[in-house]
Amino acid sequence: MSRIGRKAIPLPKGTTVTIKGDKIVVKGTKGELDTLLMPGISVDVEQDKILVGRDNDEKQTCAWHGMTRALVANMVTGVTEGFQRTLEIIGVGWRAQMQGKKLVLNVGYSHPVEYDPPQGIEIVVETPVKFVVKGIDKQAVGQTCAVIRAYRPPEPYHGKGIRYSGEKVVRKAGKTGAK
Repeated sequence: MSRIGRKAIPLPKGTTVTIKGDKIVVKGTKGELDTLLMPGISVDVEQDKILVGRDNDEKQTCAWHGMTRALVANMVTGVTEGFQRTLEIIGVGWRAQMQGKKLVLNVGYSHPVEYDPPQGIEIVVETPVKFVVKGIDKQAVGQTCAVIRAYRPPEPYHGKGIRYSGEKVVRKAGKTGAK
C-alpha cells in the first residue's frame, strides 16, 4: 500500500467532512473546500479521523490513493489554519503597495505592475519590500505566488527580483574583462 495513502488524517474539532457521491466537502472555521474523488478511491470518515482507501492495486489507482490523501489533508489544514507564503523584493527603489484590493509592484519597469488577486486570496504588505499571500486553498496560494514572482524573477548576476522568503539564488560571476 501507499505509505502516504494509508496514513489517517486527524480531524480537528469544529471541522466537518461530508461525502456526496464522488465529491468530498470539508468545512471549517476559515471556510469550505471541495474536491472530486478519483475512480477506485474511497474515503471513510470516523469520529476524529479520515481514512482514504482504494479498490484495487493498479498503478494509476495507487498513484491516486496517495494524491487524494494529500489533497484531503491539505483541505483540512486549509479550513482550520490556512496557508501563507512570504515574498521579498530585492532591488534599489523597488517596492510593493496595496491600492484597495490590488497589489501594485514597482519593479524596474517604466510602468507599475498591478495584480488583482483571485477570490479567496488575501495579500498583506508588511513592508515595502515584503508581502504575504494568504488563503485556505494551498494550490491557489502557490499559484498566486508563482504569478507574482513571474513579473520579475530573481536574476543570477545581481540577485534582483521577486523571490520567496528564504529562497537561495545561485549567483553567477560576471564578465572578467579583457586581458
